[in-house]
Amino acid sequence: MFVQQLEPVAGSLGLSALVATLPLLTVLVLLGVVRMKAHHAGLIGLTVAALVAWLAYGMPLGQTLAGAAQGAVFGLFPILWIVVNALWVYRMTVHTRHFDILRRSFGRLSDDPRIQALVVAFCFGALLEALAGFGAPVAICSVMLVALGFEPVRAAVVALVANTAPVAFGAMGTPVVTLAEVTGLPLDTVASVVGRQTPLLALVVPLVLVGLVDGRRGLRETWVPALVCGIAFAVAQFAASNYVSAQLADIGAALAGAGALVALPGARRPAAEPVRTAVLTGVRSEELDEDDPRPEVLRAYAPYALIVAVFSTAQIPAVKELLGQATRTFDWPFLNVADPDGDPVGQNVFSLPLLSTGGTLVLLAGLGTAAVLRVHARVALREWAATVHELRFAILTVTSVLALAYVMNLSGQAATIGHFVAAAGAGLAFLSPVLGWFGVAVSGSDTSANALFGALQVTAAQQSGLSPELLAAANSSGGVLGKMISPQNLTIACAAVGLAGKEGDLLRKVLPWSIGLLLVMCLIVVGQSTAVLGWMLP
Repeated sequence: MFVQQLEPVAGSLGLSALVATLPLLTVLVLLGVVRMKAHHAGLIGLTVAALVAWLAYGMPLGQTLAGAAQGAVFGLFPILWIVVNALWVYRMTVHTRHFDILRRSFGRLSDDPRIQALVVAFCFGALLEALAGFGAPVAICSVMLVALGFEPVRAAVVALVANTAPVAFGAMGTPVVTLAEVTGLPLDTVASVVGRQTPLLALVVPLVLVGLVDGRRGLRETWVPALVCGIAFAVAQFAASNYVSAQLADIGAALAGAGALVALPGARRPAAEPVRTAVLTGVRSEELDEDDPRPEVLRAYAPYALIVAVFSTAQIPAVKELLGQATRTFDWPFLNVADPDGDPVGQNVFSLPLLSTGGTLVLLAGLGTAAVLRVHARVALREWAATVHELRFAILTVTSVLALAYVMNLSGQAATIGHFVAAAGAGLAFLSPVLGWFGVAVSGSDTSANALFGALQVTAAQQSGLSPELLAAANSSGGVLGKMISPQNLTIACAAVGLAGKEGDLLRKVLPWSIGLLLVMCLIVVGQSTAVLGWMLP
């Protein structure tokens, strides 16, 4: 048995923490300074983490490699199993042109560009984040806004800022699933706390969007639709994450937000010509004027209805118990680790949820989608293989980052850093979202930031007397605000609207909003750590 040590370097917590940060510093410097590709940086960081575990912490090399292997396997299943199948559903809608029908359906809801920004960037972007994530919402929504006549820079900024509130539950809940796994906290608990933080952002972001589109006039004339949309989104995200399923949080929120706009009479009124002239300086795509048969419109919405139906059915107690019977739990080979108190750590045992995991449920919904959209089995299989090929570098990145996280957690590196950081005391509640924000700003992924810093946040919370669930959730909730300034998302946005090389211009426009909203999240977490907002926590 390998017993973790908190102060393996010269008996000093400070020196040990400095050495333990080397893997994280390696990844962050390679990504942020050297601008190395994420999958290369992840593999190098993993190598550094293994060397620190072996040489500084005395973890046997065999156990170090076994821990890395378990992290990589968890990255493949269930994390990437969810992402691949969710993106596969989206690719089938693109192949059958039903995605274009859906896009036109959204475009017809209103000719007011401020309302269009809410429908496309905020609501539909959240739906894309729920299904695909990994930059897809920014790329697709930017293009859609340009097609509606938005000037390219404005379209990119709106899409980037909108891609915040849904990120923590993106890709069928992948970030919170990862957070729960690396921290050892129950998924329902983590999702519940995140679901009491990010919905508060949803109340603010729609107002920011109409301000970005049309300044003070936009806020003055469309604050009611923006607020109604934000409230509907926030309530649905809170309800789904707390009482239904974390995987359905963004889908339910996106549909509720769009539904609220459709139901609001004022949102359907034509925009005044001065507004359209001032905002829509681009060229509107003629393709948006095509008429679509009602049966095809219903088919375009069918994949999302199927996903909601499958996940809702899976939450029925009898069905949930039946699916859970297929879960396999076993001791991970060559791994026998105890914490500093001598108690075995949870990662010694590995759980494989074959049927109850989100990826398998999305696969079932995908099979139903193929039938409804009349996609031939051969074509569906080809699209699934193409999805894996498209995500090949993301697969390598996620597996390497999770392997790194597991090595740091199992060797005791994360615990050492957590004990050292805990010296911040009550100030840790304010700094916790900042750490997640920084991680996402560099890596471009809330999933990666949760894998890197989740266990650290929990250890620091336990040492400082704060709620582990609160700080773990704060890592993810603060992280969503770093997405709009990550080099990955800025590059995607620029490429989508034909502004290659203008990433710096976009960064200057979105950075104030990223920092401003981060400050709001920091204050929320501080309030939730005290009696002021502590009543909000489950």
